[in-house]
Amino acid sequence: MHIAIMSRNKNLYSTSRLREAAEARGHTIKIVDPLKCYMNINMNAPSIHVRGEELPKFDAVIPRIGASVTFYGTAVLRQFEMMGTHPLNESVAITRSRDKLRSLQLLSRKNIGLPVTGFASKPADIPDLLDMVGGAPCVIKLLEGTQGIGVVLAETRKAAESVIEAFMGLKANIMVQEYIAEAGGADIRCFVIGDKVIAAMKRQALPGEFRSNLHRGGSASIVKLTPEERSTALRAAKTMGLNVAGVDILRSKHGPLVMEVNSSPGLEGIEKATGIDVAEKIIQFIEKNVKSTSSKTKGVG
Repeated sequence: MHIAIMSRNKNLYSTSRLREAAEARGHTIKIVDPLKCYMNINMNAPSIHVRGEELPKFDAVIPRIGASVTFYGTAVLRQFEMMGTHPLNESVAITRSRDKLRSLQLLSRKNIGLPVTGFASKPADIPDLLDMVGGAPCVIKLLEGTQGIGVVLAETRKAAESVIEAFMGLKANIMVQEYIAEAGGADIRCFVIGDKVIAAMKRQALPGEFRSNLHRGGSASIVKLTPEERSTALRAAKTMGLNVAGVDILRSKHGPLVMEVNSSPGLEGIEKATGIDVAEKIIQFIEKNVKSTSSKTKGVG
């Protein structure tokens, strides 16, 4: 097969691993920088051009779109879909999962466990907003934040009010969530491909830190999932309409709670923690599922 990988940097671990795995299985790969693409949108012969040349027809496209280029990246991916290229994750599903508020509302509608979450527009709503999520301590998140940036743990009510007022003064969109103390600064990343959780790791934050992101000094270890955690991860990915997803789960006294569904999960942490060849499993999934027909939107909302 002829496969395109949408990535800004061909040297990134995930991009290079996917390329290696695909080439090892006899496929030809082209890495396409979405920001260098420009599109001809018409009903007869839609096309994508890069540096004065029209891109050839691909059988499948693997989107590795960074959060900062979601708008243009998904527009290019949509163009691939219009041209009949099979997407690993479709543009609608990626857009859906990148909007934190929209994704939580969709998960809530499907009765998937979530931390109690509040969203408000006016500073006058702050006291009741905090009561709604159980008061302090609470977690305040920028809707546009990624990789743990723009996430604040407010340990007292006064601190929470000050942080919320500061963010609102900057006209930033924020949400407030209950703090799950029993998680102990750890979360579980479940790597979903199709209808299976093929790998899972526990990420533990540094002492005194509550964000468990690996690039923030967190450590990763292999973890055994409960049937409820496995089911929650699969239902979350299905609700978003994602074929490949990294579902972040907190272990709480109420059971597993979904923190986020990531549409471009990194491979480095999960492969090194578990020893599983995730890149090869992604390519195998594409081989089984690529059809000559154009993509059909999955998920609702």
